[in-house]
Amino acid sequence: MKAESIVFALVGAFFGLIVGWVLGTQQATSSRAVAAASAPSVQQASAPAKTVDEDQVASLRAEIQRDPNSVQPRVALGNLYYDADRFDEAAKWYEEALKLDPRDVNVRTDLGVSYYNLGQPDKALQQLDRSLSIDPKHTKTLLNQGMVRAFGKQDLDGAAASWQKVIDLAPDSPEGQRAKQLLDGLKSAHPGGGVSAPAPRGQ
Repeated sequence: MKAESIVFALVGAFFGLIVGWVLGTQQATSSRAVAAASAPSVQQASAPAKTVDEDQVASLRAEIQRDPNSVQPRVALGNLYYDADRFDEAAKWYEEALKLDPRDVNVRTDLGVSYYNLGQPDKALQQLDRSLSIDPKHTKTLLNQGMVRAFGKQDLDGAAASWQKVIDLAPDSPEGQRAKQLLDGLKSAHPGGGVSAPAPRGQ
C-alpha cells in the first residue's frame, strides 16, 4: 500500500516543520499563508526526477487488455506512477481500479493520498472518509487523514482527533507510535492553544 509513504516520509523528514508551522500560525495574520509556505510537500524540489519502468507499464497494460476486468494490474500501474511522483497518473489508475472494486480500502486511501500530493486536500479527505466508512479501524487511513487535516486544511483539532484514534486502536503498532509522536509534538508546540483530542477510551 502506497498511502503509508505520506506518513513515514513526512514524519521522518519533516517532523520539525510541524512544530515550527504550528508555532508560526499563532503569530501570523493568515494561518493559511503560513501553512502554504511551511507545510511539507511530498515532492521535494531538490529531489532528482524519478522514472517509470516503461517495460512494466507496457506489460501491465497488455494484461489489462487481455482481462479488462482485472483489478490488480490497474493497482500496480497506480503504484508505479505513485513511486515516480506522477500522482495525476497514479490517481487515474487507482480510480480505474476502484470502479471494479469500490470497497478496496487500501486503494481508496492511496487515491486520497495522491489527491493530497496534487494539492487537492478536499478530494483527499473525501476518499479517506469513504475508506473509513468501509473500515473505521484502518489505522493507515486515520494516520493519513490526520496529515491531510493538519497540512492540507490547517485543522489541528481534526488532526489531533485522527491521531488519537490511531493511538486508541493500535498504540503499539508503527502507526500508533507515529501518531503519538505527531500528537505529542502538536500539543507541546501549541500549549493551551485549542488543540484537543478525545480522552483515551477505557476498555
